[in-house]
Amino acid sequence: MVKRVQKVLVDAGCTLPERSELVAWAQLVERTDIAPACMGELVDMGWVEPVRTQAEGYLFHLRDVYRIQKLLRLAKDLEISVAASSIVVDLLARIEELEQEVAELRRLL
Repeated sequence: MVKRVQKVLVDAGCTLPERSELVAWAQLVERTDIAPACMGELVDMGWVEPVRTQAEGYLFHLRDVYRIQKLLRLAKDLEISVAASSIVVDLLARIEELEQEVAELRRLL
């Protein structure tokens, strides 16, 4: 049904907004339930690299929402600091990359 509505709108000359891969600071804080001070710490550490807007605001990549959710869950579950959690999240991502490389190499053999 959604595709039919989209087709009708396009046929009528209406353009649909493109899906953005960026979210504003307030949206990120709302979606992750992270404390603004903690978010600032992640930006200061360089763990999250926002895009600066002309209005001196920050936009964050949608993938950062998921990374931050994982970071907060690990910090809570393991009772460790945000800094330590960021290291764990980075290591888990690296392990996943290496596992994909191994699977690709096995496929080529």
